[in-house]
Amino acid sequence: MKRVLMVAYHFPPLAGSSGIQRTLRFAQHLPRYGWHPMVLTVTANAYEHVSTDLLREVPAGTVVRRGAALDTARHLALAGYYPGWLARPDRWMSWQIDGIRTGLKMIRELEPQAIWSTFPIATAHVIGHALQRRTRLPWIADFRDPMVQPDYPEDRKTRASYARIEHAAALRASALVFTTPGAAQDCISRHPTRAAAVRLIENGYDEESFVALERARPDVPPLRPGAVTLLHSGIVYPSERDPAPLMQALGRLKSEGRISSKHASIRFRAPVHEQMLRSLAVSNDVEDLVEVLPPVPYADALHEMRRADALLVMQASNCNAQIPAKVYEYLRVGKPILCLSDRMGDTADLLRRAEVQAFADLASPDEIAAAIPAFLALVREGRAPTPPASIVHAASRRERARELAMILADATKS
Repeated sequence: MKRVLMVAYHFPPLAGSSGIQRTLRFAQHLPRYGWHPMVLTVTANAYEHVSTDLLREVPAGTVVRRGAALDTARHLALAGYYPGWLARPDRWMSWQIDGIRTGLKMIRELEPQAIWSTFPIATAHVIGHALQRRTRLPWIADFRDPMVQPDYPEDRKTRASYARIEHAAALRASALVFTTPGAAQDCISRHPTRAAAVRLIENGYDEESFVALERARPDVPPLRPGAVTLLHSGIVYPSERDPAPLMQALGRLKSEGRISSKHASIRFRAPVHEQMLRSLAVSNDVEDLVEVLPPVPYADALHEMRRADALLVMQASNCNAQIPAKVYEYLRVGKPILCLSDRMGDTADLLRRAEVQAFADLASPDEIAAAIPAFLALVREGRAPTPPASIVHAASRRERARELAMILADATKS
């Protein structure tokens, strides 16, 4: 069996990020396709929140080594301030020192045939690039989303550092992998000579996690009997998933008597920006319609999706080339979905293919106010469409691992 060194910041015991699922599930499923993974990640102190719930899902026998890393904002700030260069390309830039050392040691001892590194922590690609240069092993750069955009990252110097990292990968990586068609095309537009190296591996859901959950918790009582609960599970970004228009629409619907907390509510689970949501709820007089709740273990989060009456997707137009990873778990849950996004984006395209019909522009309170009552009525009546089995089955993480194994095989052909 061949070996691949996987360089990833997001790995257990990190808590509260759906980004952890991509690396973890690749590590689980790659062996069935002839690749044994070994993982280079960070020491647990680099994570702001930790949980042991996913540690047991790391396959037995998987080599996991951790390079020392600090979070600049938490460990190196003085009175909340730190110089910008200590957070470029990201707050975990210190990881590259011990990460490169540890990675080279793993390569000498374990002799992998390929290196794989994954964004959105750019330092992982810095490490992957350094290891490739020193060993000449094939390198798969898993970007997931677009790394550089005209206005992202906002800080000009950080954006320049991202551009340098992307350029290095375009020159030296055997494959540049993205999770959406828009992100792949965005990379091709900047690096047309490497178009053949740009590949697509979408995110997905882990079927084994759902099977275990359904076996352990066969009963799925509603979150609020007699009322419709619309659940958004995961981060609510102030810009990329700006909730202000949604809150304005809820305030309007409530003042017009078209929505009531007796019959409906929106639950935000682990949104990270809790205070922003609570402030918006207060300013729009919809505190009774909105719940803001902390993170829970992964299995509990999946079970909550099963118990919700419907699921909420939010994605702004500045993320048209991105799809929230949580959407694939939403598809597997099989509940009705309300999509608040730009209709021209990749998120809307995926959900249209999944036969979702409830759409509104996230930036338009008018569209949202028009969509919510009609959607809630369909949910109450049991007439809201749900994703077809064919779309659901194609989105499993096992299938995504097969796709990665094919890319690895291509990169290591002698």
